[in-house]
Amino acid sequence: MQILVISDIHGNYPALQAVARDCANLPIKYVFNCGDSLVYAPFPNEAIDFLITRQAISILGNTDEIILRLLSGKNFKKPAKEEKRVMYTRTAAMLSHASQNYICRLKKKKRIDLKGWRIGLYHGSPADHKEFLFDNTSDVRFRELAIDVNADVVITGHSHTPYHKHIDGVHFINPGSVGRMFDGNPAASYALIKLSRHELFVQHYRIPYDVETVVAELQKQALPPIYEAMFRQGKKLN
Repeated sequence: MQILVISDIHGNYPALQAVARDCANLPIKYVFNCGDSLVYAPFPNEAIDFLITRQAISILGNTDEIILRLLSGKNFKKPAKEEKRVMYTRTAAMLSHASQNYICRLKKKKRIDLKGWRIGLYHGSPADHKEFLFDNTSDVRFRELAIDVNADVVITGHSHTPYHKHIDGVHFINPGSVGRMFDGNPAASYALIKLSRHELFVQHYRIPYDVETVVAELQKQALPPIYEAMFRQGKKLN
């Protein structure tokens, strides 16, 4: 069984398309998505339509959560930077009814049982929706999480950092970010899990995509220019 694992799409449909093309000939059984599907790239409805069409098993990320606040008529204090607030308010205004309904149904975590494996999907960590887990996070922290998680596989996003660690019997997996990598390489990041009853194999991939399509749409919608630089450079600049 092969599982496509994605996270942190951030509305970047061209990057998502590149991932889909790269996997087109593979026997993908499931798509797992660990949240932050929206905000920062200007293709929110296309990204959500992809998740709906592929019947992805998705959870909420922190950016998605802020969009929910806006959709419910509430205000938001963070992020405070004006260029970020513009991206949130514009995304919320763009969402179709189908996209709104999809996001409104999502939860912060998901448990899946496959072939005897207990798999948990979380955005930040099993302990905290907004906790950042990196490839260089202390093994002590991963051991703390392993004690309480009651899962064999923990899949997270949020840090935009691809890794696979096997600590105290628990597989910790982050696929990286489809839509906004911060390591100086704008290529989309994703992971494939090959799962059998007794074995789990993880492979990470980086796939170039047409960044200029994203830049052109940002310009067309007169969105803050700093995001053009971020997508081109593959860096977090604000």
